[in-house]
Amino acid sequence: MIVTAPADRIEPREPKYYLVKRHLLELIESLEPGALVPTERELTVELATSRTTVRQALGELVGEGRLVRRQGSGTYVAEPKMTWPLQMTSFTEQAAANGFVASAQLLSSERVRATGDAAARLRLPPGAYVYRIERLRLADETPMAVETSHLSVARFPGLVKAVRRASSLYRGLSESYGVKPVTAEETIETRAAPPREAALLGTDTGAPMLVLGRHSFEADGTPVEWVRSWYRGDRYTFVARLTTTA
Repeated sequence: MIVTAPADRIEPREPKYYLVKRHLLELIESLEPGALVPTERELTVELATSRTTVRQALGELVGEGRLVRRQGSGTYVAEPKMTWPLQMTSFTEQAAANGFVASAQLLSSERVRATGDAAARLRLPPGAYVYRIERLRLADETPMAVETSHLSVARFPGLVKAVRRASSLYRGLSESYGVKPVTAEETIETRAAPPREAALLGTDTGAPMLVLGRHSFEADGTPVEWVRSWYRGDRYTFVARLTTTA
């Protein structure tokens, strides 16, 4: 007679790579951020498993933002993630709230004809001119995001100079034009890092990225800005506060 255990007492077998992953998680807990972890070859010997299994475990931990790979250097314990509330504040304010000093590197600023999508969002006629401002955002000199903003040229003449003078887009809008975004619609999606964004942010092509689209408005509903940002997926935890309606 064959006796089988009840279904609720059968413990599923853990995949081999998950056993390796658990070992690595314990190792990460014992190390400081920035510490070098053993190589694939060393882990293969130490754990008596295949290199493929080790590579899969490391890959998952990189994707989760617990480890970071540096081309030609090795795999390191990642820095702590930044907690980023989804609210109407600037990158500078959010970085300061996390204890970081924010800065920006202007990558490009140009007057271009608005695409159909940008024109519609900013309520401009097709082909109207917009500023296309691309900036690399840094926290404590570490690249964190690539932002591309679109704003109306007719509404904000001399905007680029105002932003440089104020060292902040939102501060420049307030000081030079009396405009303050107070509401926004924001979308978040995941994408694999394209080569250019990966190079700017110091990560690998194909690494997980968080892509945010923010469409901001004044209190009366007038659109101010349409911005699309690429954030390193291994450095951010986005937080939203939800409430019920009566």
